[in-house]
Amino acid sequence: MSEHNSASTSGATKPPLSGGKAIVLLLVVLVVAVILAVTGIIPRLRARTTLQQQTNSLAAPDVLVQKPTQGQPTQELVLPGTTQAYTDSPIYARTNGYLKKWYFDIGAHVKQGQLLAVIESPEVDQQLAQAKQDLATAQANAKYAQTQATRYQDLVKSDAVTQQDTDNFTTQAASTTTQVKSAEANVARLEQLVGFENIYAPFDGIITARNVDTGTLINSGAGTSNSGELFHMVAENVLRIYVNVPQAYSYSTVPGVVARLTLTEKQGSSYEGKIVRTAKAIDPTSRTLLVEVDVDNRKGELYPGAYMQVHFKLTNAHPSMIIPVSTLMFRSEGLRVAVVNNNIAKLVPITIGRDDGRSVEVSSGLQDSDEVIQNPPDSLIDGEQVHIVQPQKTGQPTPGPSAQEGGK
Repeated sequence: MSEHNSASTSGATKPPLSGGKAIVLLLVVLVVAVILAVTGIIPRLRARTTLQQQTNSLAAPDVLVQKPTQGQPTQELVLPGTTQAYTDSPIYARTNGYLKKWYFDIGAHVKQGQLLAVIESPEVDQQLAQAKQDLATAQANAKYAQTQATRYQDLVKSDAVTQQDTDNFTTQAASTTTQVKSAEANVARLEQLVGFENIYAPFDGIITARNVDTGTLINSGAGTSNSGELFHMVAENVLRIYVNVPQAYSYSTVPGVVARLTLTEKQGSSYEGKIVRTAKAIDPTSRTLLVEVDVDNRKGELYPGAYMQVHFKLTNAHPSMIIPVSTLMFRSEGLRVAVVNNNIAKLVPITIGRDDGRSVEVSSGLQDSDEVIQNPPDSLIDGEQVHIVQPQKTGQPTPGPSAQEGGK
């Protein structure tokens, strides 16, 4: 009995594992666990990455892009202009009286120094005659006083007269000489007033207004309530055209730039002028620069005061880019356009010049190789990923389900 039990006990007991076998078994278990973990994690990571890419791709807005077009090296700027005579002068009377006669009416061409009208002023004529008589009296008194002074100066040497009497006559001679000069000045003044009775043309030109007639009461002066303009004259050989140029073109419109002038009333005709001077200051109210263009009008084809179209052909100092208005983005930090680079949108600040309502001229901020987003969404931010799509050609049908199945 004891032998049977000991035999069964010895048969059920296994020999213990050695240390090397235990380590190998542990490594095998770890390798299996790693393999199982890797085979489970990698597909999950790959699926998550794919899902994220698909989500980003689906979230990226579809945009149309186009490149800006190069602006012209020169451009034509058309602005309205006001024509004025080179010399424009109202003519007033310098003496009082009645208009005796006038010699030229409106539209007459006159030369400098030609007699235009005569004013009759008898009061001034009488004053001149009186002044001449006063001058003669003063000259006679001065001559007598000078004679007496000379005589007493000779007698005082021999003590025939007193020194006091001699000084009195000498002083009287000096006083009467001053009276003569005063009378001469008065005569000269009245002679000038009499000379003003004749109205002469101050320059070569045209009479554009005659506001008096024979017998009209004339009052001297200009700008007073009782005085009036007798004639109005303009010199039309050279005309000035004043143009208000916007600030954006102020540095291109400089003296020497040629301008072409056109009139609506004279279709097919144009006249050449040139910028001669500018105000060199921007009007703070209109933000424009006043420019003067002179044009030769010796043939008399243009009228002073006419409304004209002035065409400037300006050279662009810096090349400009033309983009549609639909590409502009109005942000709080300023005007921006969205440019795509490697499917990433970048908001670029720009400076614009001319704007015709459909397209704008960009003077800085863009290159001709940039791809600008058309009609960018309002939510677009700097650095956002976008998806560029090609515009569908007009008339090209969209493939339907049957066509897609047939192509599979």
